[in-house]
Amino acid sequence: MTTTTPGERTSPLGSKDRVKTAIAAGVGTSVENYDFVAYGTAAALYFGVVFFPSEDPLVSTLLAFTTLAVGFVMRPLGGAIGGYLGDRYGRKPVLVAAMIVMGAATFAIGLLPTYEQIGLAAPIVLTVIRMVQGLAFGAEWGGAITMAYEHAPWHRRGMFAAIPQSGNPLGIALASAMFAWSSTLEGDWQWRTPFLFSSVLVIVALIVRSRLSESPEFREAQATGKTVRNPFLTTLREDWRSILRVIALRVVESFAYYSTATYLLNYLAERDPSLRPVALGAITVASLIAIGMTFLMGSLTDRIGRRPIYIGAAIAVIAFGFPMYLLTNDGIPALVVTVFIIGIGVIHASLTGVQGSLLTEQFQTATRTSGASLGYQLAAAIGGFAPLLAAALVGVFGWPGASILYMLAGCIGLVGILVTRETFGRAERARVAALVQEARTR
Repeated sequence: MTTTTPGERTSPLGSKDRVKTAIAAGVGTSVENYDFVAYGTAAALYFGVVFFPSEDPLVSTLLAFTTLAVGFVMRPLGGAIGGYLGDRYGRKPVLVAAMIVMGAATFAIGLLPTYEQIGLAAPIVLTVIRMVQGLAFGAEWGGAITMAYEHAPWHRRGMFAAIPQSGNPLGIALASAMFAWSSTLEGDWQWRTPFLFSSVLVIVALIVRSRLSESPEFREAQATGKTVRNPFLTTLREDWRSILRVIALRVVESFAYYSTATYLLNYLAERDPSLRPVALGAITVASLIAIGMTFLMGSLTDRIGRRPIYIGAAIAVIAFGFPMYLLTNDGIPALVVTVFIIGIGVIHASLTGVQGSLLTEQFQTATRTSGASLGYQLAAAIGGFAPLLAAALVGVFGWPGASILYMLAGCIGLVGILVTRETFGRAERARVAALVQEARTR
């Protein structure tokens, strides 16, 4: 496994733009997640009827979740393209371009005619737009995390890399809150409004991101000739084991989220439509809690290492598989809220808080964006099928089918972290602390 080694001329104290860069990366990540998650929420609540009408509600749901999965299938391609460009030409241009493409695609969904208006053309165009969303989202993550990580002080990289990761639940909270509010509107405005509103968020994020400075480690790699001609192929050839580890580590997090926020939401809303606002409100609250929890877990990795928290979170996924349905099957609002808070606000946030640094540290500077993006987005493509697989399994086995799927993802993540070497153990923390102290006394 290749682990990160900071360049000789980069400062252990990080760049002067470290805080601004991390916040800007987090703002952009929140908007990207708002756009991507808005589709998942709409697919769970509206798109089955609006774009895939059928006499069988299960068929409509499966078709809606299929288009959700299509976006995830495109993410590895977006990650490959964004990673290649980020390692070859710089992190910043990729972040700005991905934001523009994602914003345009999301806004277009809000304007799209329904099946009732234009027939079969509606779901076809929706699927194409979803593919564009997937490309943009796949290109964005690696650049955002890498920028925050490479600008950060060496002894606080877990914390700084967790800041853009905290943008994930912030975007989720914004999307859930918008759908909760728009559910009070009439007709199609219930699902169109959140997509149209994203244009405001995109403009704000573009202004913030356009003012970022390029990664100091990338500039150093360019200056010293340490970039590679084709980072994508180099990563596949030299770091394929690290990519496989990243996939295993990411699968548990992706399934943990989409099995809860997308499938469980749909499951509860179909069983009892009156629970829809309760569940949306619960996801919003859980996501707000997750913002702080993600940052906390990232910060904690700088003190105790990356592996311990990830191991505990993967075990929690395995243990929570059956309780999450046993507690919500009776439709008691307080228990519904509790399950979403545990699943999203605690378990999922613990995984995402560690990922920023842990996944990035599997690769060298020259191939870092490519390697982390490719592994992350390949796993996302698998995780995107979580709602579809859960719905199919529940159709055959009842709710235990969804529980077993959730637990299986936890087992994959646990194996992944157990075969991944600690990248910021006690010896490395001591070495970095000495370098930071030396830099401070200069």
